[in-house]
Amino acid sequence: MLKIAVLVSGSGSNLQSIIDSIEAEELKCTIEMVISDKEGIFGIERAKQKGIQTYVLDKKIYGKEISKKILSLTKNKVDLIVLAGFLSILDSELISTFKNKIINIHPSLIPSFCGPRMYGIKVHERAVEYGVKFSGCTVHFVDEGTDTGAIIYQSVVPVYSEDTADTLQKRILLEEHKALPEVIKLISEGRVKVEGRKVTII
Repeated sequence: MLKIAVLVSGSGSNLQSIIDSIEAEELKCTIEMVISDKEGIFGIERAKQKGIQTYVLDKKIYGKEISKKILSLTKNKVDLIVLAGFLSILDSELISTFKNKIINIHPSLIPSFCGPRMYGIKVHERAVEYGVKFSGCTVHFVDEGTDTGAIIYQSVVPVYSEDTADTLQKRILLEEHKALPEVIKLISEGRVKVEGRKVTII
């Protein structure tokens, strides 16, 4: 059975979607640990409520060493690392050790509205300001860039003229909660094939 580590920096609603999918027996995997880069976030409380091992690696304390600590916690213990709203940047040693075994969910249709400093509500503010007719979410592999890894899965939502960043965020979040467990399921079933930047679902 696929063993995963989930990394969070906030409320952990995407973590909850994974937990719910496991409990509904839609997803066959185990969450071995939940790691946060912030103290006092609800994502950690969600994990504790389910008896999942938790680690808090405060980025104010660990700084650039946070990736090394994550690697020490996960190496040979998990098959997949899932970034579910995790905001710290991972370094190359962790990424190369877990090549094509780290996934992230981003709240836009990459390559739009992504990259350095584009996270959370900022993404939706840009989408609304730009006047796009569609946005959505993207699940992708993590590489050495920021939001530049090969795209696995995208879900599209309409953007309405009356939308605010908040209303768009809520609509996209519903899709995130479906997309992330779906991709983990595909990976657990061995159905994700990677050739360079091209990802095929088999």
